[in-house]
Amino acid sequence: MTESIDIRPATSDDTRILFEVYASTRTEELAPVPWTTEQKLQFLAFQFQSQGEHYRQMFPDATFDVIEVEGTPAGRLYVNRTGGAIHVIDIALLPWARGRGIGGKILRDLCAEGAAKGLPVTISVEKFNPAKQLYERLGFRMFEDGEVYQRMEWRAGVS
Repeated sequence: MTESIDIRPATSDDTRILFEVYASTRTEELAPVPWTTEQKLQFLAFQFQSQGEHYRQMFPDATFDVIEVEGTPAGRLYVNRTGGAIHVIDIALLPWARGRGIGGKILRDLCAEGAAKGLPVTISVEKFNPAKQLYERLGFRMFEDGEVYQRMEWRAGVS
């Protein structure tokens, strides 16, 4: 990959792009719902705000970053580095940035950070999320199976 990928702290100026990233991850789920576009946007705005508040309350020391590709905002990366692990709270890309190796590179970099610090890297993923295949290819293994989410972990030297 030759694209320039940068990760920078999110600011209040990024709210619109972060909402777009969030909404883009819910498109398929909301497609069959018989609401107007405006109703769907209102619902997504409420969920986006609630999710952000929840993440900041649950992970007060986390980093909340914007992923940029060639200087253009392309996604979000929320990571908590406390509690003896590097926990990926959320990684999501806009549709145009998916399938280009960007997420894989970011996750490999986080795994390298974990290896250097002697820490596991963890992530929670919905059971049927296609990104789960990427995590498995990178060496993440399920360690907790919930009703909706699976918790996965990467450890250096474990394949």
